[in-house]
Amino acid sequence: MNSNILQQYSVIVEFLGKALGPHYEVVLHDLSSKDLAIAAIANGHISGRKVGGPLTDAALRMLSSRAYETDDYLCNYKGIAQNGHVLRSSTMFIRDEDGTPVGLLCVNFDDYHYKELVESLLSTIHPESFLKQHPANSRPILEKAPDPQEASVPITENFSMDIPSLMEKIFHDATAALTTPIDRLNQSERREIVSRLSEQGLFQLKGAVSFVARKFSCSNATIYRYLSEISA
Repeated sequence: MNSNILQQYSVIVEFLGKALGPHYEVVLHDLSSKDLAIAAIANGHISGRKVGGPLTDAALRMLSSRAYETDDYLCNYKGIAQNGHVLRSSTMFIRDEDGTPVGLLCVNFDDYHYKELVESLLSTIHPESFLKQHPANSRPILEKAPDPQEASVPITENFSMDIPSLMEKIFHDATAALTTPIDRLNQSERREIVSRLSEQGLFQLKGAVSFVARKFSCSNATIYRYLSEISA
């Protein structure tokens, strides 16, 4: 972490972690590092991550789509922790004086324990037969007007423990709908997959070109050629 800006934010991470409490994970990503790694984290037990861990798939998409050019932050989108807990996640873009993103400040809220409290409370005021017919998690919630400060498109964030796992997840998502085996794809189909992977931000990760080349059983030069054709 070589930015004074991020050094200040690392203190904020520690402060917010203590001020908000153990159900809020606060994470600082250093975008100047080769691996876009976690530079500071508070309450990492929520996602199981540590300092040095990789960026998430959702954050890579934000950077690939250059969302930081139109938004200061994206709030209240869905995150999924390794233990299956659904998190309420938000990300703020940290820019330098030139407007270049140098970091991400992320907050992930785990309301699992509060859901347990709600279910316990409901069990004291409703008969068991009613709760079986109308479980708490199936009851409709009144819709509110969209908040312009919240994410304008649905986002689902997955938290990977390391870069290889993250690359595997992104590649799987991009190829899950294929009916043709990877080793039988033609050049046009491979180029289309490379385009999807680029949109997902995969090639911002160190070693991504070699990773995709191995998947396609081709050379790194072939993947670079596809990327060049896509950006032309």
